[in-house]
Amino acid sequence: MQVNTENRRRGADWLAGAGLRPTRQRVALAELLVGDGEDRHVTAESLYAASCGTGEKVSLATVYNTLRAFCDAGLMREITVDGSKSYFDTNTSNHPHFFWEDSASLSDAPADELEIARLPDAPSGAEIAKVDVVIRLRRTN
Repeated sequence: MQVNTENRRRGADWLAGAGLRPTRQRVALAELLVGDGEDRHVTAESLYAASCGTGEKVSLATVYNTLRAFCDAGLMREITVDGSKSYFDTNTSNHPHFFWEDSASLSDAPADELEIARLPDAPSGAEIAKVDVVIRLRRTN
């Protein structure tokens, strides 16, 4: 496998910016996630498959643990669909998502077109931490 040094550097810088130790596996996964400068929506399984495609030796458990570490460090957001399937987004800004039912994929929806007029008050002793908006789409013929 030929290493793209610019993509590798971008991934390592992404980790350094969050104060994460740049292990071999973390750098390899970071390179896949942000190496080209584009945002990604991945599942642990899709990132694992992409990693295997590069010849990088990393277990699925390591991918799960690494994605959790990236989320905990604020590098990614976890978006849960159907209460069981998690997607991980490298764009950590507040924005809605489209969930494409036919391909089970996630994409960004235009945030400037979303209007939420009012949220319910949080119960006593709680505060709203965030609001995730996932708009489910079905293709028409």
